[in-house]
Amino acid sequence: MVSSPSKADAIQRDSPRSVLFLCNRNAVRSPMAQALLYRHSRHRIAVSSAGLEAGFLDPFSVAVMDEVGIDLSDHEPQSLAGLPDIAVDLVVSLTPEAHHRAMELTRDGTCLAEYWPTVDPTLVEGNRDQRLDAYRGLRDGLITRIETRFKEATPGHL
Repeated sequence: MVSSPSKADAIQRDSPRSVLFLCNRNAVRSPMAQALLYRHSRHRIAVSSAGLEAGFLDPFSVAVMDEVGIDLSDHEPQSLAGLPDIAVDLVVSLTPEAHHRAMELTRDGTCLAEYWPTVDPTLVEGNRDQRLDAYRGLRDGLITRIETRFKEATPGHL
């Protein structure tokens, strides 16, 4: 379960110390975002991810992240309920359903919530290359969003 930092801890809007990415199954979008921010921040930001439910790691996610030098093959999807107690400064939701839950988690105002609408690449039909292109589009969109959102916080690289 997610716990919020104490009121005494000032929330750093421009440079959060800890971020939770939240999606539906923690199988595609949130693990990709977690790995990308972790690398971008050069490990200076504590980054975690969860789903509303735990799904199964998607092999296309592993493949497209491997293309940019990130190994997701050991990621084990976890549910928000199964997440150990952690304090976060920022919850980034990647689906409408996850955003609804994020708003509940951040209601007391001790941490921030942001909604980054993302396309679900698992819904794309077609041959293998067409499906991989959808996953690449998600990955590249997350890279752009992370570089923009965390530009001043960390001089990382993606």
